[in-house]
Amino acid sequence: MNIKEIKKEALLARICATRQIMGEDAAQAAAESINQLLKEKEEINILFAAAPSQNEFLAALQKYALPWNRIHALHMDEYIGLQADAPQRFGNYLKEHIFAALPFKSIHYLYIEGASPENICAHYEEVLQKHPIDIVFMGIGENGHIAFNDPHVALFDDPQQVKVVLLDEVCRTQQVHDGCFSSLEKVPQQAVTITIPVMMKATRIFCIVPGKPKANAVKETLYGPVSTTCPASILRTHPHATLYCDRDSASLLSI
Repeated sequence: MNIKEIKKEALLARICATRQIMGEDAAQAAAESINQLLKEKEEINILFAAAPSQNEFLAALQKYALPWNRIHALHMDEYIGLQADAPQRFGNYLKEHIFAALPFKSIHYLYIEGASPENICAHYEEVLQKHPIDIVFMGIGENGHIAFNDPHVALFDDPQQVKVVLLDEVCRTQQVHDGCFSSLEKVPQQAVTITIPVMMKATRIFCIVPGKPKANAVKETLYGPVSTTCPASILRTHPHATLYCDRDSASLLSI
């Protein structure tokens, strides 16, 4: 494969020629990591992001004959205010792209029909207590967010595990760019999200970030200050995080 590497502090970035190669490269490393952890533990817990950026990775990951029945699947973030069956719901994305296809030990969605956002957060904190995260599969937003921790609400020392957030306009506009919504007005203004310290406690983090619109966020993640102005920059402090890019998302890097 045509892959180049950059390392910035603790963060390794792998620059792939295409989105497809990126997805396959990340999936191979993820499968190896899953197998290694399952030699050490009877069961593991994986936190999944939901976005078009994850399509190639999730498709490639399913091709591996892993012991999925020893894996608990968790859900990173979710909109507030959409109908339960709305295709834009991240839980519905995950169900369609991976959760329904594999025999996980358990699947834990953030959304609870009829529950208040605060009750959803309280419930999911109980889920996280029972299933502390071993592996994170994430992306980076155009504003540098990880999960729905946009710059104005991101805290590297967040006391909460799950919280209600207001989404900034860059984040909401990205959902239109991604083709998930037809206009900005239709994008919800609120969401619930796993916070940054929860993700940073994971043993392994795989961050999959393709596409030209993410190029500036990738550059800031690697070369900007470690700051909540680009929340993903915190990945440079994690001992076992890898950033997977294609040529488009890496187009502002010196490689």
